[in-house]
Amino acid sequence: QVQVVESGGGLVQAGGSLRLSCTASGSRFTINTMGWYRQAPGKQRELVAVINSGGIPNYADSVKGRFTITRDNAKNMVYLQMNSLKPEDTAVYYCNAVTAITRYSYWGQGTQVTVSS
Repeated sequence: QVQVVESGGGLVQAGGSLRLSCTASGSRFTINTMGWYRQAPGKQRELVAVINSGGIPNYADSVKGRFTITRDNAKNMVYLQMNSLKPEDTAVYYCNAVTAITRYSYWGQGTQVTVSS
C-alpha cells in the first residue's frame, strides 16, 4: 500500500513564503507523476502544480511565477516552494502520486496553508 505524507503547512502573512514537502513510500511500481492540489472551503479541489518523472512541471495559471515544484526521484519526494503568498492561496494542500503502469492515484491527508492579509 502506498503512503503519501505531506508536511510544511502553516500560517504566514501575505507576501511570505512556505515550503511544502511530500513523500510517497511503499510502491511496488515507479512513481510517475507527483503533484500538489488544493481545496479551499466551499470550493472544489484544484490542481496547483504537477511534475513528471522527467522533471517537467505544469502549473495552474494562478500560481505561475510564484510557486515552484521540484522532485527527488530517488526518494520519491516532491516539494512546493510557495513565494509571494496571497490570502486566496489559503487552502488545504494535498499531495498526489500516480504510479507508472498501473496508474493508481494516491493522496496524502492534506496540510493546511493559511495566508493572512
